[in-house]
Amino acid sequence: MDKSTIVCRCEEINIDEIETAIKYGAETFDDIKRLTRCGMGPCQSKNCIGPVNEIIANNTGKQLKDLPLTRMRIPVKPIKMKVLVTDIENSSIASVLAESVDEDGDNR
Repeated sequence: MDKSTIVCRCEEINIDEIETAIKYGAETFDDIKRLTRCGMGPCQSKNCIGPVNEIIANNTGKQLKDLPLTRMRIPVKPIKMKVLVTDIENSSIASVLAESVDEDGDNR
């Protein structure tokens, strides 16, 4: 494959960038992620983890089965923007992770 072939479409990371990260010591998908942002786009590495692991295996001599699984950081609960920008002292928001609550205790 051509070195300019895009592997991570979300972050536009190509094979050459991944191989360069491996030359700098990256040995796992998480190492590649930290050095290149590969896997940090909207798909959260659903599309690029396989090809990236194959590149790692080809460049390091490791077997695919020996490469560790990537750390998945899925949001526990979506947070509404109004929760993050509301003045907490003049607010009826119970906490950052909770929904807005009326004085009667009803959710908005």
